[in-house]
Amino acid sequence: MDTRLAHEHEFSVRTAEAAGDLVRAALTRRIEVREKGGHGDVVTSLDLASERLIIDSITREFPGSLIISEEAGRIAGDATWTWLIDPIDGTNNLVLDLRVISVGITLCHNGVPVVSVVHDPVSGRTSSAVLGQGAWGTSDPTRVPGPARRKPLLAWIQGYGVDNCDVGARALKATLAHNAHRLLELWAPLTCWTMLARGDIDGIVGYRIGEIDLHAGALIATESGLSVNEFTGVPFVSRLRGGNEDQCILAGTPKIVAGLQRALTFAAQLEDDLATLPVLKMFDI
Repeated sequence: MDTRLAHEHEFSVRTAEAAGDLVRAALTRRIEVREKGGHGDVVTSLDLASERLIIDSITREFPGSLIISEEAGRIAGDATWTWLIDPIDGTNNLVLDLRVISVGITLCHNGVPVVSVVHDPVSGRTSSAVLGQGAWGTSDPTRVPGPARRKPLLAWIQGYGVDNCDVGARALKATLAHNAHRLLELWAPLTCWTMLARGDIDGIVGYRIGEIDLHAGALIATESGLSVNEFTGVPFVSRLRGGNEDQCILAGTPKIVAGLQRALTFAAQLEDDLATLPVLKMFDI
């Protein structure tokens, strides 16, 4: 690796894996869960413990840096170097004992993501990237290739503010599901990004998503040679935008991204029809 950012990369990997060790050791123990926000999201005592470990590590090693974390929010510091933290991505999965989770750390320099690390506490796998220097941990020599797919395997990621009444989301998901081998909704964006970089899935559609996981995943994807575009068709420029929670992106190989771009056109034609269909309240819980 280039000596530039080598220390920051090594620190990020070490810290994400230490947080992963903490998470993995607690998976068989009872954790506290409480509701967060008004969109059905949750936070656990394990999220907070992982976050504290990461924040404490950063403040010791890089004092004075700005930190933006999933639970703690914005911790004041010099924005020249900004750390983005998702202490457990996939908390809703964790609560269901569905162990599709990751720890994510991203370092930005003057708003541009330059180091990204995603660690899976369950498998022990770590994927990382440094801007302009490539990605690591995005190949799996033990993976047994499945049969060739006639249709792409896609992942859908949506932001917390997207609800069942969002006609754009309903139309696009219906279009993708009809034209894909399978449309995965894992509730774990970082896991989706590492799966894309490894070649386990073919593409990602992100609909009104937040910045913390987006920048971590997009850096690993682009440094792995993949394309990330905005819905408008222009390449996605990864830069902090003040905590924006409304990013819409397409990711995959250029061929897959071109196909996803066409899907947007078809989905737009469905929106008027779907707008007339009621969202029924079927369950009284």
